[in-house]
Amino acid sequence: MTNNDKRIIWQGEHLDMVMRGTWEFVERKNLRGIVCIVPLTDDGQIVLVEQFRPPVASRVIELPAGLVGDLPGQESEPLETAAHRELLEETGYEAGRMVRVFDGVPSAGLCDEHITFFLATELTKAGPGGGDHNEDITVHEAPLDGLLDYLDARTQSGVKVDAKIFSPLYVIAKRFA
Repeated sequence: MTNNDKRIIWQGEHLDMVMRGTWEFVERKNLRGIVCIVPLTDDGQIVLVEQFRPPVASRVIELPAGLVGDLPGQESEPLETAAHRELLEETGYEAGRMVRVFDGVPSAGLCDEHITFFLATELTKAGPGGGDHNEDITVHEAPLDGLLDYLDARTQSGVKVDAKIFSPLYVIAKRFA
């Protein structure tokens, strides 16, 4: 199959439903990239965000993340700049150090998204976090060495956990430990 086999079967404001052969999937419009940040404090905490996600009809605990170049006038922003911006916007933290960890696809059978993961350290609290005017984000700090127990407890309380929390932590442990 080639890109020429692609056929748009539905268009939304931000997403298109596409067919390639007999495979249906979603494409984001005007997507330059997605950044996902693993913020680690000097005292061994990981900073997570929680927000309601309509596709799963639940609040979800996630790593801070966002679209690259989605703001008017900033369409060509670098990935690292977007990572700094999203970290501050969602968590209220600024990172003294932001290191690219790896790139990957989160759901290759469903969408065309590519995510670049960053490790953020040397954190300084610089604002309230909570997201922009379209978001209702709760910021959590959890002990990295007790993260699984923390997430299990949150799951038992009815909150879902984004599986993308785990893959960058594995890579960070292997590459940066």
